[in-house]
Amino acid sequence: MKGYRVYRDIRKRALIFGLPIPLFALQMLKVIGSLLVVIFSFSFLLVMGALAVNLSLYAVLLKLTHSPQILNVAKVFPSAISNKKTTDLSYED
Repeated sequence: MKGYRVYRDIRKRALIFGLPIPLFALQMLKVIGSLLVVIFSFSFLLVMGALAVNLSLYAVLLKLTHSPQILNVAKVFPSAISNKKTTDLSYED
């Protein structure tokens, strides 16, 4: 009887070509846009330029995916919200 391994990585994000779904969609939009540009204004230099731009975008997106601390942004909201006065001045004279 054949035994099957238990798939334990079910909670990981879905990846297509190593990119999460939103970044893959961005890559595909860029590829479709560059294909439209190549189709409507065909030249060898433009084809090579579009290929270079698409490959560099893919490399940058892969780099951002594998090291998310590059785009680490500070927290937008404070950890606690309070109505307490933040100043020692008294305006109730």
